[in-house]
Amino acid sequence: MSDVAAQTPLEDIEEALKEVIDPELGINIVDLGLLYGLHYAEDGALIIDMTLTTAACPLTDVLEEQVGQNIGTMVDEWRLNWVWMPPWGPEKITDDGREQMRALGFNI
Repeated sequence: MSDVAAQTPLEDIEEALKEVIDPELGINIVDLGLLYGLHYAEDGALIIDMTLTTAACPLTDVLEEQVGQNIGTMVDEWRLNWVWMPPWGPEKITDDGREQMRALGFNI
């Protein structure tokens, strides 16, 4: 089991996940509201609770690869936990995400 004191703070992980960009919308997964939670499991692995804008999204592999590229050096082990309830909706987009979407021409 990993030493809890040596675990990367969840705030740092969340900040790194802002570099993961949804390939369809061009907005990071945190501000888009796709990140539902972060926690460490008993075995020390980082668990990332995440959803997609739709369960039929074909880009799960792309997002998973981006997550690994952005946090792979921050933790020894991590796992994505795809969450479908509650479903994602535009109300989950942060204020920063809304600004980013407006800058891209979305009316939100």
